[in-house]
Amino acid sequence: MHSFLDSKAMAKALRAALAERGIEITHSDSLELVARQFGLDNWNVLAALIARTAADLPPLPPGWYRTGTADPHTHRMGQEPDASDMLLIESLSADAADAFGSLAQTILADDYRGGKVSFNAELSGEHCDKAAIWMRIDSADKGKWLRFDNLIDRAGPGPLTGSFGWTRRTIVLEVPDEATRILYGVMLVGKGTLRARNIELREADRDTAPTDYPRRPDGLGDGAFA
Repeated sequence: MHSFLDSKAMAKALRAALAERGIEITHSDSLELVARQFGLDNWNVLAALIARTAADLPPLPPGWYRTGTADPHTHRMGQEPDASDMLLIESLSADAADAFGSLAQTILADDYRGGKVSFNAELSGEHCDKAAIWMRIDSADKGKWLRFDNLIDRAGPGPLTGSFGWTRRTIVLEVPDEATRILYGVMLVGKGTLRARNIELREADRDTAPTDYPRRPDGLGDGAFA
């Protein structure tokens, strides 16, 4: 789901969509329209907001990106300032109760097709509504996922809540022959502070039981984990 930090990409997509319908607008006009969508007077106001917010965001480790339903006003996400090998997601306001923030990576599925893949991480949290890891296997058909697990509604060890020390969580998924991408990450649903370390994605033994479930989880579908 997009936040105002994605405004330039949104403006480009809007301009292209309108052009397909025979409506031509300038790039500047498209930026102005996006600013209005976020309830701001003009692009200059939005550009200044983006600059201020980006300056306050922690850096992202190579290959990682921010996603989820949260925006920078509700969740602060990135590399833990005092530990280069640790991820941080922390809620910033009471509005975080209805949103979730995630740090994610996406890789090609080529090396794992026909087998299984395991995603592991250690999580530590303070006053977390719900903390978890997640992984999804996608096909080339946009909008269609093949396998998914985010610890929620599963029979084994599920999401972590409250305050807790370093706790390991593992997801194992089959990678069908038609798979094209593997997406995985850590997420905080609602409020709290979550840290993740010892993050590892590797090929799993073929006799390892998968952890996923066959249905699409409510509210945590394709659009949430772009």
